[in-house]
Amino acid sequence: MLSDREYAETMNLPPTEYDPNDPAEFPPARRRRAHRLLAPMDADERAAFLDQFAHRASPTIDFFIFSLLAGLIISLGLVVDSPILLFCGALLAPVMAPVVGISLGTITGSGRFFFRSLMGLCVGSVLVFVCGTLAGRLVDTQNAQMFNQVYNHAQISWLNLLVLLTGAILASAYMTHSEHAASRPSVAIAYELYVPLAVAGFGLTNKAPHLWPDGLVIFAFYLALAALAGVFTLAIMGFRPLTLFGYTLGGGVALAGVILTMVIGSAGAAFGARVALPTLTPTLTRTLTPVPPTSTQTSTPIPPTATSTATLTPTHTPIPTETITPTPTPVYALISASVEAGGAKVRAAPGFQGRVLRTYLNGTLLQVLPDTMSVDDAIWAHVIVTTDNAEGWILQSLIVMATPAPSW
Repeated sequence: MLSDREYAETMNLPPTEYDPNDPAEFPPARRRRAHRLLAPMDADERAAFLDQFAHRASPTIDFFIFSLLAGLIISLGLVVDSPILLFCGALLAPVMAPVVGISLGTITGSGRFFFRSLMGLCVGSVLVFVCGTLAGRLVDTQNAQMFNQVYNHAQISWLNLLVLLTGAILASAYMTHSEHAASRPSVAIAYELYVPLAVAGFGLTNKAPHLWPDGLVIFAFYLALAALAGVFTLAIMGFRPLTLFGYTLGGGVALAGVILTMVIGSAGAAFGARVALPTLTPTLTRTLTPVPPTSTQTSTPIPPTATSTATLTPTHTPIPTETITPTPTPVYALISASVEAGGAKVRAAPGFQGRVLRTYLNGTLLQVLPDTMSVDDAIWAHVIVTTDNAEGWILQSLIVMATPAPSW
């Protein structure tokens, strides 16, 4: 039986134009692959599908309004040290569609869509950062004592990385169906991106150490990882650079290189310069001091000797020796604050008005100096931190004395 093309050649008819994007003309292996892909393989349907997806991932005015609202709630949570308010701020945050848009622009090779999504996310992030700076200024005037949530979110943790990657993968997968379906996993992305960004703004105006650069590095590192996770998710779901839509494979490789550069650069700052990483604290180890065995001395009787006549001999005048003044043994202590606080502050001067040098975790080894002072109805101890030789004052009620060991 003749095919349509052979029949047309026999009857001298113009052959039917071959469409390389027609799924009916694909080889059997490619047709089976087309059925497994989420994105439709028909040229017109694929163009409409990507256009609709790109529209959902584009930032709108609502994205900026809700980013500002989320930044205010998160900053308030940092001021009052409330994790509930931090989570509520993430719930009020908009759907993090621009993060998925960055992944979509990368996998399709569209530089214009990539940078449009990135710029939209940057504008929303600047609003959150400004809210954090206002909160830091407010706390600086009130001279608050402890901010556990601020310092907890200024450090990279594996649990936060797991939550971020899970949210990025699910949000990228659900965005192919609807923006509403991606709202729930988007909360995880908003929490992991906006909270460290607010912490960076908080530290910029509050002048607290290890907050301003650390929070910004965490934000860049988490953003790059979320975009990279979205790229892999969309690639598994069947999205590829297609020259039919004006996107090229070279563009996709270049944009993927931008994301990898962000990942390597932020990771190098974190792990190379130890930015946004937990402070290492010494671990006390018990050491056994060997005691030399005691020997029993046996006295041997001396035989009696003949008594001799005593003769007068001149005696030498004893020479006085210098008296050695003993050096006092250093006194050591460990920081032992409450479990909720997790550490204590060392100040430059005694009293709650003294400038905070740094916050140290429980278990940090201190050398206690002899002088103490009573300021603000509290006893302040003069200490030297053994980890960085910082000298300052700490509440005496927040430390416990420790027995010296040779390993110190």
